[in-house]
Amino acid sequence: MDLNCVITQTVQVSPIMKIIKVKPDGWQFPNFEAGQFVGLGLPPEAPRSAEATKEHAPPKPDRLIKRAYSIASSSTDQVVEFYVTLVHSGQLTPRMWELKIGDKIWMGKKAVGMFTLDQIDADSNVIMIATGTGIAPYMSMLRTNALRRKGKILVIHGAANSWDLGYSSELRLLASMIDGFSYFPTITDPDKEPSGWDGDTRFVQDIWVSGLAKKTWGFTPTPENTHVFLCGNPKMVDGMKVLLAEEGFTEHSKRVFGQVHAEEF
Repeated sequence: MDLNCVITQTVQVSPIMKIIKVKPDGWQFPNFEAGQFVGLGLPPEAPRSAEATKEHAPPKPDRLIKRAYSIASSSTDQVVEFYVTLVHSGQLTPRMWELKIGDKIWMGKKAVGMFTLDQIDADSNVIMIATGTGIAPYMSMLRTNALRRKGKILVIHGAANSWDLGYSSELRLLASMIDGFSYFPTITDPDKEPSGWDGDTRFVQDIWVSGLAKKTWGFTPTPENTHVFLCGNPKMVDGMKVLLAEEGFTEHSKRVFGQVHAEEF
């Protein structure tokens, strides 16, 4: 089994979330569009985390366990970054949790996906809505070229607790430095916060209905002036699609150029 990359860094963001950086070993990862994803894999014999529970299904012997992950790093970086949630009964993430600097992992030779900004006019406004690790493709977009756009950008990120709001420090810094860029975090379990939480505690859908974008921008986002990206919990994605459809937004597909872009794999 060809483990063709080496781990260069692992950062424990929270008890169940990690940032993992990998570098191709003896080959070069090709150019990709920010927002795309790529496969990662490990062999079944790789050790699982002590925090893991019984696997929901045993892996197939002599075959890599592979899953797709959105890339969080800039498209110009040769070290490729991922934001990963530990699935305790899963096959791959409990094995990824044991990886240390210098360990090997398999990565696909090409990133794929349509969840990108490349076809959207630079004057259009963009709203990036995420829960959990769904923030990863937006980080790639922001780190690559999104901040050079003329339109406004609003990032809404929901998580259970503040420590699950990965990249919040970077996003807050961007919001303080760049005109037209706004960041709005929300958590749904504030009772667990050891030092309290003075931010929002609503679900993303409720925040949308409250008119956050209009309050932030001073005008209403419409299908004519705004594209909305959705990534994360399927219930959030499905709920937002319904709300956006009621406002006249059309879902983007290979056949239809719409204003709602959802990452689902």
